[in-house]
Amino acid sequence: MPTVVHKLLELIRFSHTIFALPFAILAAALAWKDEPFRWQDLLGILLCMVFARSAAMAFNRIVDRRIDAANPRTAGRHLPAGTLRVGTVWAFTLVCCLGFVASTLLFYAREPENPWPLYCSTPVLLFVLGYSLAKRFTSLAHFWLGGALMLAPVAAWVAVKGLTEMTVPLLLGSAVAFWVAGFDILYACQDAKFDADAGLHSVPARFGVPKSLRIAALCHAVMFGLLVGLYFASPHLDWVFLAGLIAVGVLLVYEHSLVRADDLTRVNRAFFHVNGVISLGLLAVVLVQLAVK
Repeated sequence: MPTVVHKLLELIRFSHTIFALPFAILAAALAWKDEPFRWQDLLGILLCMVFARSAAMAFNRIVDRRIDAANPRTAGRHLPAGTLRVGTVWAFTLVCCLGFVASTLLFYAREPENPWPLYCSTPVLLFVLGYSLAKRFTSLAHFWLGGALMLAPVAAWVAVKGLTEMTVPLLLGSAVAFWVAGFDILYACQDAKFDADAGLHSVPARFGVPKSLRIAALCHAVMFGLLVGLYFASPHLDWVFLAGLIAVGVLLVYEHSLVRADDLTRVNRAFFHVNGVISLGLLAVVLVQLAVK
């Protein structure tokens, strides 16, 4: 059993939770400046994030298993390689889906006047799972993924404050959406030829790698602009956050310097390491900002 659990964690790349979770906590931290902090809320946010992302990743591996088997880059993944059974991954996906919906009951039990986390749990889950099918019919699949991760900070805010003062979470969520879309386009450049040959839709398959790198850079420029907008929209952000924004800008420039149309060997470093620093770094900056202010 421990072996199966370990393989499932590898399957869903559990460590990649680092991309969305810090932004959910960041949004909640801003909301807690106006609402009393409750451990029940924090636990609910953590559980919802882990269950939703795990369900989405497991579902993605199931529906993409034949595509992964045909792609030399992904043929070694667990389902194509036969190291996990499809039935096992389906069971894991179902458990995670049920765990996500059940976790929203923590918010409802604490404040029945705010039923939105429970009401929206199923539509949110369907939207997040739907990303896995998007590349079969639209090159905007990267933006679908961005929209899915955008829901993390927006949902965390709604869980704490309800549907009030939504400018801040929408700005933060939109920044996350363009950030994710940008780095997902960079990552998809590795499979541009395979996707085009297989009839799959992606920005690199449609526009080619050189133009896709420029589109990814534009996405990250929009993300930076939205974070600047967040600074002006939130009364709780000050000079510490501005200093953090400068660091984020430098990291984004560094990320794009790692990837060239004729050299994609450093995509993984740009995709995981740099973006992991950005997400955790922004969370740390906001927590310090809220503490000093």
